[in-house]
Amino acid sequence: MPIPVIMPKLEMSQETALVVEWKKNPGDIVSQGDELLSVETDKLTVDIEAVASGILAGVSAEEGQTVPVTTVIAYLLQPGEDASSIPSQTEVSEDTQKKEKPAIPATPLAARMAAVEHVDLKDIAGSGPEGKITKADILARVSPAAPNGAAVQGSPPDSTSAAAGKVRATPAAKRVARETGVDLKSLPGSGFMGRIQEADVRKFAIAVQMADAQEKAPLSERVIPLKGMRRTIADRMQLSYQTAPHIQFTSRIDMTNLNLTRKQMNEQAKALGRTHISVTAILVKATAWTLMRYPFINSSLIRDEIYLHTNANVGVAVALPDGLIVPVIKEAELKTVGEIAADVSSLTEKARLGKLLPADVNGGTFTISNLGPFGIEQFNAIINPGQTGILAVGNATPEVVVVEDQMAIRPIMRVTLSVDHRVVDGAVAANFIADLKRVLENPVLMLM
Repeated sequence: MPIPVIMPKLEMSQETALVVEWKKNPGDIVSQGDELLSVETDKLTVDIEAVASGILAGVSAEEGQTVPVTTVIAYLLQPGEDASSIPSQTEVSEDTQKKEKPAIPATPLAARMAAVEHVDLKDIAGSGPEGKITKADILARVSPAAPNGAAVQGSPPDSTSAAAGKVRATPAAKRVARETGVDLKSLPGSGFMGRIQEADVRKFAIAVQMADAQEKAPLSERVIPLKGMRRTIADRMQLSYQTAPHIQFTSRIDMTNLNLTRKQMNEQAKALGRTHISVTAILVKATAWTLMRYPFINSSLIRDEIYLHTNANVGVAVALPDGLIVPVIKEAELKTVGEIAADVSSLTEKARLGKLLPADVNGGTFTISNLGPFGIEQFNAIINPGQTGILAVGNATPEVVVVEDQMAIRPIMRVTLSVDHRVVDGAVAANFIADLKRVLENPVLMLM
């Protein structure tokens, strides 16, 4: 019997994957362990190996197509079999129904979310393949600004809604709507009980302007679809910036002692044939050391609960040609600077070669984004969803400072901490950045 090739589920929250490239063509002989195809999730691109040997046939997912996980996308024919041995789509569907017989078709993640939010799946029309309920359907139901205008579950009816001939909107929203020509009756609101806010009107007006500009653009314009990794980055950054109130704290770090310590470390590393120590490696160690003293910055806000993480799993942002990826240094507080340097080097190389695994990018509790190598002196970074803080690191530049009542030129590096103000108070963040400055200017403290 032909062996099905199934779109794998590589992450807990994954519902679909994009077929990037088939490594084998229909009719090719495939051995178990051969690279069969490359797929892209919302975080990374992974090469999928063949689970058995056979002849590739019945490929139903084309390159560039997004496919739900666990879907059969091809078959491996066994000796003596041909294309007529491949089950028809009807046979596959009937067999699946016999095995699963779901009362209400929903992805596992959607089912779990519905249980947590007390949503009855019977009341939801699925938007997925064959009417399957997806994560997006659940989010649309529990979101304050439901796209179909429905009231939030558990919310009282709005007596001054459009049904009563009125539109609930703030005075500022009405003013901007008049200025921009936006019809409030067709606009969902993000405020309490669906009230339209000024930001809702401005966002809608900008979207209309962009759509008009695209229609009027000359044919020579190149239009690139927002999809794959770029779409995931866009969605995650928008979610974070809209839901987590960011507050920033910037500090100037005198890198004199750190540069001297790093030079000595690299002399020793060279003598022992070990990995070169980068500034990023020391930053990861110093940040982990500080995070252990400020558990609320090393935490996650999930619904109405704050999870304080035991270990500092520090993500290091790596720029790629088509986006950004954040491999994670696990348990950084327990590792030496040399071990962290080796991890950073290995993960960065894997990222640039597209060889990262889901385990390499999952589980981060804090992120460092270092744009110093690009000559950027200072910037603010957006917190990764699921985390509470991120450190933006700039380039070290020579500056005139006062040292013991004398003028001196020192390498000064600016770091900016962004935290989620729902979880972290200003004083806590200020103390964190002060302690980080202290340990970076006196690296020996990390040994204590």
